[in-house]
Formats: sequence, C-alpha cells, structure tokens
Amino acid sequence: MAKQPMLKFTSVERDMPEKRPPNLRKEDFNEIYAEYADAKAKEQSSRCSQCGVPYCQTHCPLHNNIPDWLRLTAEGRLQEAYEISQATNTFPEICGRICPQDRLCEGNCVIESSGHGTVTIGSVEKYITDTAWEQGWVKPITANHERTESVGIIGAGPGGLAAADFLRRAGVQVTVYDRYDRAGGLMTYGIPGFKLEKDIVMRRNEQLEQGGVTFKLNCAVGEDISFQEIRDAHDAVIIATGVYKSRDLTVHGSTADGVVKALDFLTVSNKKSFGDDVPAFSDGSLNAEGKRVVVIGGGDTAMDCVRTSIRQGATSVKCLYRRDRANMPGSQREVANAEEEGVVFEWLTAPKAFVTDLRATDATDSSAAAGPVKGVMAQKMRLGQPDATGRQAPEIIEGSDYVEEADLVIMALGFEAEDLPTLWDCPDLPVNRWGTVKADYITGRTEAEGVYAVGDIVRGASLVVWAIKDGRDCAEAIIEQLNGAASIAAE
Repeated sequence: MAKQPMLKFTSVERDMPEKRPPNLRKEDFNEIYAEYADAKAKEQSSRCSQCGVPYCQTHCPLHNNIPDWLRLTAEGRLQEAYEISQATNTFPEICGRICPQDRLCEGNCVIESSGHGTVTIGSVEKYITDTAWEQGWVKPITANHERTESVGIIGAGPGGLAAADFLRRAGVQVTVYDRYDRAGGLMTYGIPGFKLEKDIVMRRNEQLEQGGVTFKLNCAVGEDISFQEIRDAHDAVIIATGVYKSRDLTVHGSTADGVVKALDFLTVSNKKSFGDDVPAFSDGSLNAEGKRVVVIGGGDTAMDCVRTSIRQGATSVKCLYRRDRANMPGSQREVANAEEEGVVFEWLTAPKAFVTDLRATDATDSSAAAGPVKGVMAQKMRLGQPDATGRQAPEIIEGSDYVEEADLVIMALGFEAEDLPTLWDCPDLPVNRWGTVKADYITGRTEAEGVYAVGDIVRGASLVVWAIKDGRDCAEAIIEQLNGAASIAAE
C-alpha cells in the first residue's frame, strides 16, 4: 500500500523558505525569501490536512483549489499542481509573493487552530509557478478561434490584465490603454522589488503581448485620447484604473519641501530600478539617502515606504501610526520584516503639523518660515471607545506634543478615486459619493451602455487578488454578453 503523502502536520513543523539576513537584504531590492527546493515544497505541502471544508479555499477571493494543488505537490505531480493553480488564478506567482496570506488563506488554515502552524500556502504557490516557467509548462495565450468583437481596457494593473488574459483566450480582440510607460500598474511601479521583482511582472506583460493583446502606453485618457473615442472603437470598455489620488493631511506645513506622497516616492524608486533616468531621484527630492525619514501611515504602502527608505540609505527611518500594533491595517509579517531591517515604529502617534523650524513650540510657530521640512510635530494617542466599525477610536493625549526630526516625510495615508466623470468628460459615468464607479460586484457592469468597471476603482483601495478576481469575472460576463448578442444577430 502506498504511503499516505498528506496529514503530516503532527510530525512535520511549519518551515518557511529561508529569509536572507537583514544586513544583506537591506543592501538591495532583491526578494528577501529564497525559493523552496523540491523536497522542501513536497514536505511542507504534505502538512495539509485535506479538510472536508477547506477554509483556506473559502477565504481566498479566487477560491483557488488549494488542497488539490498541495496534494499534487506532495505527490511530486508538480505540472498537474500548476495546471490546477492557474485554472483559477491568472497570476499565481504574483499572488504567492504579495498576497497577505496571513489574513487570507493561511490565516484560516485549520491546523493552526490546533497549534501546529499553518501550511505555507503562499510559498508553495510561488514555487509551483516559478517551476512551471522554468520547465516551459506556461504556454502562450492561444484562442480556439478568433472573434471580431473587441474590448478596450483602461488601466494595465492586475484587474485590467486579468481581464485581458481571459478575453484573449476566448478570441476577443483586446486593447489596453495605460498612462504609464510600462504595463502592470501598481505591480510595476507601486510595489518594491524586494516583494515583487519586476522581471516577474514584465514576463507576464510579454506573454499577454505575444498572445495578441495590444498595449497603448503613455496614453492618458482625457488627454491623449478621449473616453468617448475608446467607447466608439470597441464593443465594450472595462475601466480598471485603480485609485491613485493620495489622501492628504490638511495640517500646517503639509506643503513644505520634503513632505511627499507615498506613490510618488515608490514610483520613482521603481523607475530607478529599471535603470531609468529619474531627475527627482538624482536631485534628492524623492531619494531617502542620508536623510532622517518619517513615514506616516500603517498600511502595506507605509511598509513599502519604510523598507524602501532603508535600502536607499536613510540614516534613520521611523513610522508613525495613530493606533497600536494590533490595530494596524498592514501585514504583521511586513512589520516584522521592517523591524528586522532597522525601522522604528512609533505606535499611538499622530502628526499634528510639519515644522520647518525645530525651535517651534507649537503647531503654528513656524507659520511664516520657508524652506524644507525639519520635523513632524507629533502627538501621542490612546485608544478610546470603539467606533461604528468596532475599532477603538484613537484619542489625543493633551500636552503630549513632541517633534520627530525629519528631512523627508512620506505620507502613506491611503488612496481615493480620481474624478473620472470630469477628467474624462463623461457625465453619464455613474459614481458614488466616494468617487468610485458604481458597478455590479460580480459582472462589473455599470449603468452606462457597454461600460464595465473592476478592481479598486469599484472597491476602493484593496488587494491585487481581488482585482484579479474582478477582472476574470467581468471578462466572463462580457463574453456571455457578446455570445448573446451574436445569437440574436444570427436569428
């Protein structure tokens, strides 16, 4: 009788891929985790308990068949594991790297509740697809037959690219419009290389282009082409722009030199990693080298900023967040990585003003001063009664003001939707009071004829994995719509 390859969580301990030492990894932008060896991937996959009701799958937005591909990996049937994995996920190697598994699949792994530690789902997912690329199992995009209908996609982020992939496999003609010079959206310019190396994203972009997707880059809708022109050129349009408008602090000194937006800082850093000539980096305005850096915020973008600052050679990096560690929205795994690399977290601390004169004793002392930022006037907080969402609301501790010295302050306070109806001169585009597009959460269909929307521009700032799901679901709905229209035309 063959030996049972699974249910080994009682005898095999959880073991993540080896992590490079902090003193080495903070010197470059390479990924910090090594790849599993084949034997280790099999061993860790064998820890899966093969639950009758797999909560890991239930809590994955894409409902990936996780127990199935873990079992296949444990049995050494890696190509089959890849085929199962990619059947529900357009970019499994990307999700394996940047999904917050601790909040999704791994965070709901049944064996953890029994004290055995979660299965390392994300690391195995990454290993499966990286191996598939190396072995040539990732095939070019091909369609059984080409269709005449076309779809225009505005935005080359994960939602738009997932939809493009799905549509091309069905033979639909696809054109993707994007304001940047490279496709990938935040995967290219928002997420640092130490979490997602850029050749991983570029490889998928090339696969899509070779599969027949047309990319029109450096193309800003409303400037280089009108929204109406795109609607007129296609049978359907998908809006997948994401949300790029940074939330600002309306406090004294927020316009001082050296107070910058997180996305600007990360975009410049990523462009530099491509070898681009970036004046804002060269002149030091968006470069942390030799500076005391303060990052404001507690989400994953803030974690990207503090860890990027370390790698750029900042003399010190501090992160201010108004709640405590247990109530921060970012990944606890990322916080631990940042601390290992030398980042100092100031919990229960909020900015009151930005000062250009360190002699300031209150928030308005330097109101007439000009010049670069010298520090953040901060105030300590405490957690009070829960708010409407159940989270404890932060309250100011009076008389707790102090100054955190800084030469560069990065605001990572989240993102909001741009005013698309105005920017694109399309008043019929339905948006809600937050500026995000009103669309059906399953199909992406809006009230505007032939217009769909997916990802963050519908949900607000969210996860890459949700955008992938939205893009796939929307593409499927469009194909059904096109098939229905074709059937009516044939009658």
